[in-house]
Amino acid sequence: MCPGHRVGVMARDDGRPLRIVVMGTGPFAVPLLEALLGSAHEIVAVVTRPGHAPGGRRPPPNPIREAALRAGLVILAPERIGDPAAAADLAALRPDLLVVCDYGQILPAAILGLAPLGGLNLHGSLLPRHRGAAPVQWAIRAGDAVTGASVIAMTPALDAGHVLAVATTPIGADETAAELEARLARLGAPLVLEAIGRLRAAVEAGADPATVGTPQDAALATRAPRLTKADGLVDWRQPAAAIERLRRALEPWPRAATVWPRPGQAALRLVLDDVAVAAAAPVTAAPGTVLDAGPGRLVVASGDGTAVEILRLVPEGRRPMPAADFLRGHLLAPGTVLG
Repeated sequence: MCPGHRVGVMARDDGRPLRIVVMGTGPFAVPLLEALLGSAHEIVAVVTRPGHAPGGRRPPPNPIREAALRAGLVILAPERIGDPAAAADLAALRPDLLVVCDYGQILPAAILGLAPLGGLNLHGSLLPRHRGAAPVQWAIRAGDAVTGASVIAMTPALDAGHVLAVATTPIGADETAAELEARLARLGAPLVLEAIGRLRAAVEAGADPATVGTPQDAALATRAPRLTKADGLVDWRQPAAAIERLRRALEPWPRAATVWPRPGQAALRLVLDDVAVAAAAPVTAAPGTVLDAGPGRLVVASGDGTAVEILRLVPEGRRPMPAADFLRGHLLAPGTVLG
């Protein structure tokens, strides 16, 4: 955070509730908003993404907007948070603190400087690991045994601020990204209240908000970029365990999928709804080769001498079904190569 952009010094040392602007969009931010609503602090506005989508498409769900409407809160939805009009609207609210979670835009120093206490961000990983827009998905995909939630003092750099509060939790062996994200959201909400108390006390004692907390070790940072639909295409050269993690990491979007190049017909896209590492002897067939399409089983060779059993799948344009039901209606012979 740039001290030159900060508005004055923290003057609310009388124990009065802080004036807080919450900035968020997705479901990860809802427990945080609810925790703040239950606190002594005053939420003066919620900033979220605009309520429209490019090209006239229906906008995606906005859980934080819905929660803010239920609570009767003021809602701002600027196209770009760094625009002068957006900055003027925020400045008029006279916030003491910005609390950000799952918002989708990076806050420039000028915006962070509108609040004497700057900004706090709730992030769904153990920073500096998995900096970026999709930390929950990348933690599962990477095979991490443990993850958590971190609250940081915001800077213009992506997820790079000092850590004020952190909590850890193991990742379940069968846990999907949707399930883990919901758990981390509940785990992180009280951390924000803890971080607010710590930040306020330090600033009232004379500290610069940007220096409160524990610095991150940048040498340990890993990236967790936003997912694209292309991330869901299964690379059968990966070990079976990596493909099983990919399936869980990409739920509910973009989902892991492969392609069946049917001779004489259009290729068929198959979403992998549930898979398991197959208990089989070391596999010598090329990755993507169907090893078993017998009654009730669909086993595909993967990398590193392993194999994946597809338990449930979704043929393009159809409903989810067990692999056994799919095989009764499709001639997917052993030796076929997927992908």
